[in-house]
Amino acid sequence: MLAAAAVGILVVMALALVRAFRGPSICDRILAVNMIGTKTVLLIAVYGFLSGRPDFLDIAITYALINFVGVIAALKFIERIAASPPPTRPEEL
Repeated sequence: MLAAAAVGILVVMALALVRAFRGPSICDRILAVNMIGTKTVLLIAVYGFLSGRPDFLDIAITYALINFVGVIAALKFIERIAASPPPTRPEEL
């Protein structure tokens, strides 16, 4: 049962990877990367239970926190870029 869940998670991660590369907007790409991070947390947890090492949950929780901080930082960066005015003179490029 857990092996089937791991395969399902990998399929969803592949679909999210396609969305991350093809996404029409930057928001779609960031959401796809966030989804890949979330599915990675699930995959680490499932692997921990498949291998009989439930202490992998600590690693999964740590990775979830890093993923959260990374996505927030990327969104702040994109927000700052979107808020800045475009250059008007050629020497500003």
